[in-house]
Amino acid sequence: MKKFLYNTFILLCLIVLFNPSISLSDDIDTEEEIDIESEIISASTYSETEIKEPTTNSRACVVIDRNTNTILYGKNENQKRKMASTTKIMTATIIIENCNLNDTVEVSKKAAGTGGSRLGLKTGDKITVKDLLYGLMLCSGNDAAVSLAEHCSGSVDGFAELMNSKASSLGLTSTHFETPHGLDSDGHFTTAYELAKLTNYALKNETFAKIVGTKNYTVTINGYPKNLSNTNELLGVLSGVYGVKTGFTNGANRCLVTACKRDDMDIICVVLGADTKKFRTQDSIKLINYIYDNFKIVNIKEIIDNKLEEWKNKNMQKFYINKGISQNINLQLDNLAYTSLPIRKDLINSINVNIECKTNFDAPLFANTEIGKIEVSTNNQIITTCKIYNKNEISKKTPFSYMFMFFKNYINIIEENIL
Repeated sequence: MKKFLYNTFILLCLIVLFNPSISLSDDIDTEEEIDIESEIISASTYSETEIKEPTTNSRACVVIDRNTNTILYGKNENQKRKMASTTKIMTATIIIENCNLNDTVEVSKKAAGTGGSRLGLKTGDKITVKDLLYGLMLCSGNDAAVSLAEHCSGSVDGFAELMNSKASSLGLTSTHFETPHGLDSDGHFTTAYELAKLTNYALKNETFAKIVGTKNYTVTINGYPKNLSNTNELLGVLSGVYGVKTGFTNGANRCLVTACKRDDMDIICVVLGADTKKFRTQDSIKLINYIYDNFKIVNIKEIIDNKLEEWKNKNMQKFYINKGISQNINLQLDNLAYTSLPIRKDLINSINVNIECKTNFDAPLFANTEIGKIEVSTNNQIITTCKIYNKNEISKKTPFSYMFMFFKNYINIIEENIL
């Protein structure tokens, strides 16, 4: 009997290790602890002579500027990939926007039986939505994810519909959800860039930002306290990091979404598909340091305004409105999508402003008519555009206008002769 039980145990272990259909999430592993301080020191990318993009182990990664969603660094950033427990960024967002965080949830048998990383819930346990959110985002509880999904929508499938509806409203066209936790599923995927955009949206909610920025928290289950620690290895260690979420499954490999702010530069870094936890940490540190070492915030609005003034000084006399009662064109710029942008230091001098504007028109020319555009580029890539409008309305001359001009000119001639 003992031999049978032993052989059965060995067989189960082999099935878990070598069957790709069985997957764990999030950060359940026996990897050695990472010396983050050493990784930070070794990951510096600054060079006084030549700026080189860092090499990464991750299959896909991206760094975006939070103010503009502009990609500062990308590697396969639009490639569809499994994203493991970084899925819970969307789960938390849906719950915060649709549920009362003070409500009490009774844990179902289905939720309590969910595998992978867990908060440790049992059937019948009672816990608030707020504490479930902390269990979801700090210790990556898959049981908490299912409990929240059932509380919000009645079922996991119903909650997935909410997730996909939200993704559609955010313009995430290469993202699809099937579960609230992110365990491997063929129809469950996103891209590094769209995950970064989703995270940027989520962080605008103060409740979400507070939760993912919390290192340790105590939840209450059935009236008893339980201490939680955040699985994010960079939070509280790497300068400026204030969230967001880790992830791991056999199909997705190691994933990490990181938000970091230093001075005026606020970025989101996403790494998907790293081979090990150490690689995802190294990649994240490399990419974050690369951005802060080599990028500088540039005032795009000031550059555009200066270039437009130069252009106006050279070209305002070229405007002609056929049959217009006046030639008083008044140029006005559309509102810029953003006024500043991080640009790599070695590309700042290559910033080019191209102004295209019509100069000949037939009256009438109505107010706020689009007459041109401005394109700003660097390294031959457009970084922003802006429309040019005519602010004034210029009416078409009427027969009365011609008579008025005739008599005005006639009077001027007489006055000149008298004088």
